Parts: sequence; C-alpha cells; structure tokens
Amino acid sequence: MVSARAEALESWLAEHTGDLVQWRRHIHANPELSRTEFATTEFIASWLTKAGLTPQVLPGGTGLICDIGPGLEAGPRIALRADIDALPLQEFTGLGFASTVPGVSHACGHDAHTTILLGTALALAQMPDLPVGVRLIFQPAEEVMPGGAIDVVAAGAMADVERVFALHCDPRLAVGKVGIRVGAITSAADTVELVLDSPGGHTSRPHLTSDLVYAIGSVITGLPGLLSRRIDPRTSTVMVWGAVSAGKAPNAIPQTGMLTGTVRTGDHATWALLEPMVREIVEGLLAPTGVRYQLNYRRGVPPVVNDEHSTRMFEDAIKTVGPQALADTPQSGGGEDFSWYLEQVPGAMARLGVWSGEGDQLDLHQPTFDLDERALAVGVRVLSNIVLGQGNPTPA
Repeated sequence: MVSARAEALESWLAEHTGDLVQWRRHIHANPELSRTEFATTEFIASWLTKAGLTPQVLPGGTGLICDIGPGLEAGPRIALRADIDALPLQEFTGLGFASTVPGVSHACGHDAHTTILLGTALALAQMPDLPVGVRLIFQPAEEVMPGGAIDVVAAGAMADVERVFALHCDPRLAVGKVGIRVGAITSAADTVELVLDSPGGHTSRPHLTSDLVYAIGSVITGLPGLLSRRIDPRTSTVMVWGAVSAGKAPNAIPQTGMLTGTVRTGDHATWALLEPMVREIVEGLLAPTGVRYQLNYRRGVPPVVNDEHSTRMFEDAIKTVGPQALADTPQSGGGEDFSWYLEQVPGAMARLGVWSGEGDQLDLHQPTFDLDERALAVGVRVLSNIVLGQGNPTPA
C-alpha cells in the first residue's frame, strides 16, 4: 500500500510539476499584504474546490482550512501549514513574473509555501485511502506581529489536530536539501520602544536640567550589556537597537527622544523572563538621570521548538526525496508565528533548500530574493510523505 501511494505521488508530480511553477508565478506576481490576502485565498479555494474538497475561509475573510482523508473516527489529524501573505517591499528581481503591485512582494518565499501546500493537497486528494486525516492550514498575516497564527488558533483550526508541520524556504541550503533540528529552530522576537522626555536646556548648563541624550546613551549600552550578564549565553539571547532619535541642535539638550530595538531568545523559559527584566534594568539605568520615560514592551512570538517525535517524522519524509536530502540546520535568530501552533500541539518546522547552487545566496526579506523552482516538487514530496508514511501519528 505504501509503495502504491508513493507511485501515485510521483505520477501526480510528473503530470503537475509545471502547474506548481505556474501557480507559484501567479501568486508571486500578485502579492497581497497581511490580512488583505483576499485574491490569494480565492485562488487557493478555487483549486481545492475543483479537486472535490471543501475549503473553509477563516472568519477574517483571508486564509482558509481544509480537511482531507479519514474523519475523526480514525483518530486525530495531522495539520500542514503554509503562510500566504507578502511583504511591504519593492521587488528588484527583474523576473518576467515579478510583482505587479508597487511596494509589495513575496520576498520571504510565502508564494512557494502556498504553492507547495496546494500541490500537496491536490496530490493527496486523488489518493482514495490516506492513512491519517489531514488539515490544511493556509494562514494569513505571518509577517505582522504577533502573527495571524493566533487568529487561526482562535478560529478552532487546531481542534482534533495532534501534530502540525510546516516548511520554510532557506536560501542558504541548496535545492534538494531539507534542514531539520530537534529543539528551537527559530527565536522569540520582542520589540522594545522607549520614549523619553525631560525639561531640556542649554548644553552649557546640563546641571540645571536632565540630560536626555546622556540618558539615552546609558540605555543604549547598558541594557544590552546587563542583559548579557544576567541571562545564560547558551540561550542565544541578544538585544539590538534599530533606531534612535533625539534633538537637532548641537547646543541644545533635547526635550524628547526615542529608542526602538528588538530582543530575541532561543529559549522558551527565558522568553517569559525578558519583559520584567528589561523593565527592571531600564528603571535602574534611568533613575539617576532624572529623565522621565515610557517603556512599551511588545511581546512577539515564542521560539519554534521542534519536538523529537515530530522531527523524526519529518526526517523520514525528507529521506524519501533522496539519500542526500536530509541536512542539519542551525537555529535562526528570526521569529516565526508557527510557534503559536506549537503552544497547542507538538510539531516541527523544516528548512527547504531553495538555492540553485550557483551565484549569490539571496537572503530573505531582500528586494532581490528569488528561489529555484525545483524546490516546489521537493516540498510536495516531503509534506505528502509525512502523511503517507504514517499510519498513526501517535508515538508508540
């Protein structure tokens, strides 16, 4: 039976690999920002409906879920997730199918993620006897914190789901390779915004006011430094400022200023400690200066932490691609809202190689990002074989 399913998958890919490329190029040329993915949702739903499936659009009007295979009488389902939104970034690839929407592009590979899950859905739909039920999750709004996954979970998408899996494009892995690791594969990502104000004054008389620029400098160096002394360095925790503003004149102490940055960690327990620790340190640094402040700490997403059993399931599926397909992957400092699903059930995310093996490795979130479209069929094989290789997703 397993061999017959594998043959059916390869037969589907032989017939439809060209379709995968066309779907990806259509989605790439017509990107939509987070929570406005109406046309993308309609495109996905139309293909699922043609295959005899019954997609359910999520309450916000973008994104959808769709069940395939045995019902709940056969046990809990496996969920497969893809994100469908684009970035507010102008594309400069020069591709013939480049974005037609000014200032918006699929520079993170979500067009590929969506295409791969759509292909997986249609390949599985033509198999009469799947060994386990499958829930497809086409998720909106991954690119905005704290992420559209929260809305998907709130809509009940994880009900009766036992495990969840996802792929993410990796331009540092060659096409044909898929990277996996047990434990944290991404990091928690929070935003720190500090707004400061003081009476201001003349730079010749700093003793008569509160020196706001000096206070900012104390926090710029002090907060990252003290965090590095109070948190175990093995948690891969890092605080980096991204923007600072205060004053215009060289001889005037400004009245207002602002600092914004991110704090990231690969450790779930540390993530829970960061906000109170940041508040304590900022208070200690600014109290002697007399500068007033408002600290806005915005929690982003937890780290994606792959559980061991789900990772082994992924590994088995990756090995079906070829003997050299399985690769290790380091933990990323980036955030991914797939982590919200893992707050509900165990699961795993893997890195899909999309580098052609020639030329520059074009990074994600860059206006020149592109991918080798041979990776689309690789992704369909991997996700499909997570399902086809498992008669029961529950560990013995």
